[in-house]
Amino acid sequence: MMKIITANLVNIPERRIFHGSIHIQNGTIKAVHELQHEPVPGLHYIIPGFTDAHVHIESSMLVPAEFARMAVVHGTVATLSDPHEIANVCGVNGVLYMIENGNKVPFKFNFGAPSCVPATTFETAGASLNSSEVAALLQRPDIHYLSEMMNYPGVLNADPVVMEKIAAAKDLGKPVDGHAPGLRGQDAGRYIAAGISTDHECFTYEEALDKLEQGMQVTIREGSAARNFDALAPLLHTWSHRMMLCSDDKHPDSLLEGHINTLCARAVAMDIDVFNVLQAACINPVVHYKLPVGMLRQGDPADFAIVKDLTRFEVMETWIDGQQVASGGKTLIEPVQSAVINHFKAKPLQPADFEFHLHKWGEEENFEQVHAIEALDGQLITNKLVLPVTHLRVHNHLLYSNTDKDLLKLVVINRYHAAPMAKCFIHRFGLKKGAIASTVAHDSHNIIAIGVDDESLSRAVNLVIGAQGGIAATDGDTDHLIALPVAGLMTTADGYDVAQAYTHIDQFVKQQMGSTLRSPFMTLSFMALLVIPHLKLSDLGLFDGDEFRLL
Repeated sequence: MMKIITANLVNIPERRIFHGSIHIQNGTIKAVHELQHEPVPGLHYIIPGFTDAHVHIESSMLVPAEFARMAVVHGTVATLSDPHEIANVCGVNGVLYMIENGNKVPFKFNFGAPSCVPATTFETAGASLNSSEVAALLQRPDIHYLSEMMNYPGVLNADPVVMEKIAAAKDLGKPVDGHAPGLRGQDAGRYIAAGISTDHECFTYEEALDKLEQGMQVTIREGSAARNFDALAPLLHTWSHRMMLCSDDKHPDSLLEGHINTLCARAVAMDIDVFNVLQAACINPVVHYKLPVGMLRQGDPADFAIVKDLTRFEVMETWIDGQQVASGGKTLIEPVQSAVINHFKAKPLQPADFEFHLHKWGEEENFEQVHAIEALDGQLITNKLVLPVTHLRVHNHLLYSNTDKDLLKLVVINRYHAAPMAKCFIHRFGLKKGAIASTVAHDSHNIIAIGVDDESLSRAVNLVIGAQGGIAATDGDTDHLIALPVAGLMTTADGYDVAQAYTHIDQFVKQQMGSTLRSPFMTLSFMALLVIPHLKLSDLGLFDGDEFRLL
């Protein structure tokens, strides 16, 4: 049966808008008819569906099927999804879980083969992927690219294992994603020459421009914690042919509010040409990764969104393969049953386990300085501080948090086997009482926690241990927990219910416990991400991202 939809059609490659109709049969656009050269005022607009050019579905805390149910409401029809979060926990089985779960719903997940599992040798992950396993994944038709090559020192030094993975992708004609924050000049050129085609880690205009000028595709990231849109969006004026948009890591509450459509609205509000914006949001990812996603042409899959206007991009309907999957702000994708996969062996802890012994951290008991991580709101990078030990509270050769100086205890606990706890201090988290804990701790996903006192730390950590994964907060009197039984990263629960629960725990941490961060749990999850400078904490200890070594 033929479906005919009439509206103002946006032809992005030809940079024009006209009144027309699309004819859909068997999931394909059979014809595009131009009814009038000019758009009809007041009529809705049909645009190709949005593609998130780099996202870790796991960061939404939702399994792929639930992520899709929420994303289609905002006109998203496809993602480039890097499953390295679950791969770090469950290996190849984790990647296969994501593919199988995503196939349960009408949505175009395009998964990559994780390139760096584990991300570094300075942390303990739950699994590893060697070159042959990566090559085998790349052979699959449902694996579309080699995911972000975070080991850029390995690329620059021509590490044999790293180069084998890149070669496997290149031999199959599949793109290689990059990850090289701050890399500039000749080093960036060498990284690109090795076959790396994209980067989503640029955090300054100058860095992004340097990489664009050297031939790289730059993806503008705006997630729940890392926000680089304002710095990089002006480049869309002149470089829209080689730029894309992504969320990277997006918590369920912000996915409830919007997705790539909100970035388009912000870009147009900055007086960036709407065709430039839609080129980055709808066309470039499909072309670069050779995706089976329609671009509103005859013969294409019928993947598109109907929006009220081209300024706010309020989505009225979303269609995938000729099937209407969202209408009027409501998802039309039915919930599905999802299995559970996990790798979790941590045991409950006592407050004494969290004690920070002064004599263990210096050659002499009267050492005067301590390293601390400075968290930066809206950024994945951190600053490296060296502070007088007097900034902390010291009693009986034990170091304690000092809320007056906003210096709190940060710990990382191995979730895969019994091991010593790693501890340090962190600045600018803002907690005045209690503790928060999470098993979402990029990239190895051990248990990470921040707290004002050891009793609260123990309580928060034991909440997530008891749930075999999750996020938790306690102010000493009241506890909150969102259980994440799928790899300690995701839940099979309804996405809208999860978004509501997440909003509640997020507000609790800010309003009742005092955190000043926009997204405390997302920021916490990146404090163990060693491949982002400058100072981070893994389960093996404090890590200097500039010197790439444990301190």
